[in-house]
Amino acid sequence: MTPHIEANKEDIAKTVIMPGDPLRAKFIAENYLEDAKLVNQVRGMFAYTGMYKDHRVTVMGSGMGMPSIGIYSYELYKEYDVDQIIRIGTAGAYTKDLNLYDLLLVQKCFSESSYGRSQNGSEEMMKESDFSLNFHIQEAASELGKHLTIATIHSSDVFYKENDNFQELYQKYGCLACEMESFALFHNAKVLGKKAACLLTISDNLVTKEETTSIERQTALKDMIELALETVLKL
Repeated sequence: MTPHIEANKEDIAKTVIMPGDPLRAKFIAENYLEDAKLVNQVRGMFAYTGMYKDHRVTVMGSGMGMPSIGIYSYELYKEYDVDQIIRIGTAGAYTKDLNLYDLLLVQKCFSESSYGRSQNGSEEMMKESDFSLNFHIQEAASELGKHLTIATIHSSDVFYKENDNFQELYQKYGCLACEMESFALFHNAKVLGKKAACLLTISDNLVTKEETTSIERQTALKDMIELALETVLKL
């Protein structure tokens, strides 16, 4: 056990699917997994381990922001010997060319965050996901007939900005959308020699001002959830 996870080591699978919202983890476990067992509820951060088509998988919330996913992903990789984490989450689009519910596979993420510098002195502002894990996600997407946009995104420390410079980030770094966790996840995976990937569903668009409700975000992410789970079958 760790300060933040009460599960025994054998309770956590080698592959973890990690939504931000612990209630989304609960939703996935109850609707997609067989013999799902609640293995963590410290601070309400639910984790469930069960079977998806005869493959063992853990679904666990990460909370919001880099400090939160930084803690949980580090402990899962380091203390629970998890091999790969697939983050699934929502993102705000930085371009009118992305529609609500479009699926993104994050290849790179840019961030101004000090997470890497604080964690191990890294000055990198661009982090990459795992190539082999992304290959399996694309393979599963092709078999399911789901369209993926391969993307560079912005991973931000701040949700409410007084002066939002998203158009500059889109132009300068090619960031198609924004979320708040993948930079820390990718950093931890690199530090510990593990694998990480990130699937995102567009939940709002900063250009067109379209947005979804919290209820829609919790339950209407079927394509992303199924793609992540089908990827597990290939690992």
